[in-house]
Amino acid sequence: MSKSKGMLSYEQLLSNFSEVEAALSNQEALEEANRCLYCYDAPCITACPTGIDIPSFIKKIASGNLKGSAKTIMSANPVGASCSRVCPTEELCEGACVLNYSTKPIMIGNLQRYATDWAMKNEQVLFKRNVPQRNKSIAIVGGGPAGLSAARELALLGYRVTVFEAESNAGGLNTYGIVSFRLPKEVSYWEVEQVRNLEVDIRTNTRVGEDVSVQEILENYDSVLLAIGMANVPNIGISGEELTGVYDAIEFVKETKTKPLSTNLIGKKIAVIGAGNTAIDAATCSIRLGAENVKIVYRRTQTEMAAYDFEYEFAKQDGVEFRWLTAPKKIIGNEKGEVIGLECVKMMLGEPDENGRKRPIEIGNSEFILEVDAVIKAIGQTRYIELIEQFGVEHDQGIVKIHSTTYQTSNSKVFACGDVIFGKGQGEAMVVSAAQQGKESAYRIHQSLLSSQMETA
Repeated sequence: MSKSKGMLSYEQLLSNFSEVEAALSNQEALEEANRCLYCYDAPCITACPTGIDIPSFIKKIASGNLKGSAKTIMSANPVGASCSRVCPTEELCEGACVLNYSTKPIMIGNLQRYATDWAMKNEQVLFKRNVPQRNKSIAIVGGGPAGLSAARELALLGYRVTVFEAESNAGGLNTYGIVSFRLPKEVSYWEVEQVRNLEVDIRTNTRVGEDVSVQEILENYDSVLLAIGMANVPNIGISGEELTGVYDAIEFVKETKTKPLSTNLIGKKIAVIGAGNTAIDAATCSIRLGAENVKIVYRRTQTEMAAYDFEYEFAKQDGVEFRWLTAPKKIIGNEKGEVIGLECVKMMLGEPDENGRKRPIEIGNSEFILEVDAVIKAIGQTRYIELIEQFGVEHDQGIVKIHSTTYQTSNSKVFACGDVIFGKGQGEAMVVSAAQQGKESAYRIHQSLLSSQMETA
C-alpha cells in the first residue's frame, strides 16, 4: 500500500485497493499441494462448514487437474472462490490440519484460491443441469451467499428458480460488503454467473415489497426462501449523528466497490465506532483512502471484539489505532454542520450480560475529546422487520424463527436461512456458514415438495 498520503494521486488510491495478498505461483502451489498428507479421515473436512473434500481438491492440484480441483471445491461451496479469500481458515480447516503438530498447516485457503482463480481466468463453466425440469417453482428473496447457494442446489435438482435481488448485482456481502483489497467484486460476479448458467432467473434491481409484492410471490411460487441478510447500521443514539462527515460503515465500504474512489479523506482524522469485521473494513478503507489517522473506538476490550483475529492483525499492520474501553458520547460539529470531534468516555467491564459478554460501565468524570474530521458508525446492522412481517412469519425482533432441522418458518411454504435466522450474541453468519445453510435449506425445500407431491398423488 502507498504510504505517502500528502499528495495521493488517483492512481495511487486505485493501487491501494488492489488485492493485498499475492496468489501462489504455479511452483508454490505445486510444492504446497505435494506437502499435503491426503489424510484418509481428514479433520480439515470436518472443520469446513461446507464439508469441502480438501485432500481431494489438493491432490487434483498436485496432479495438474485444476478444473477437477475447482469443481470439487465449488460443488461443496457455491461461493468457494470468495471463501478462499475471506474465510477464517486458521480457525477452521487450517486450524484442524494434522501438520499443526509437527510443522505448519497446509495453506488450504491459498490452494483453494489457486484452483478457483484458474477456473475464473479460463472461463470454466463448472456445472450443468442434467435432470429434467420439475413442474415446481421456487422464489429466493436475496441473492447473497445463502440465496445463491440455495439457488444453485435447487437448479441442479431440476427446479425453476427465481432470485429476487434489490441491488444492481447479486452476490450480497461478497459483492458489496467486503473490501476490494481482500475480495475483488469480479470474484463474486463469477460465482453469480456459475449460478445463472444453470438457468436460474436472477432479477436484480427488484426489491420485494416494493417492485414485486409479497402476495404475488406467495401466490405464484410453490416455495419461498428468505435469504435477505441484514440492513443498515442503526443510529447510536448520541447527538451529532446528523452532521456532515458521519457515515454508515456498510454504505461507506459499498461505495468503494461501486463508485470512483473518494479523495475526501486524504489527510483527515477518522474515528470508527465498533469492533466487528465491518468496523475493521471501514478503518482499513479509510487508511487506503489517504486518511492521516484512523482510530477504532470500542466500549469493551480486544477479548470481546467480534472481528476475526486475522482482520485485527491486518488493521494493525495498516496503521489503525485501537481505543479499547472507550464509548462515544457526542459527535461535535462546527458552525457549518461538519464533524470536528468525538466526545468519548472511558469504560470499565462489569458482570456478563445475557449474551455472556462483560457489560461495559461508564467511569464517572472521564470524558475526553478526540479531534476527528469524520465518524464511521459500525455497531451492527438492523433487520428487514417490515418485509419479514409482510411474509407473516414468526420472528423475534427481526430474527426469523425456524424449525432447527428443516429451516421451515411458521408458514410451511416459507423457509429461511443466513443472517436472517441468526440471533443476538451469535454474530453474523460467516460467508461459509451462510453458504452451507443455503445448501441445507435447498434440500429441505426439495424434501418438502416431494412429500407434498406424494400426499396429493
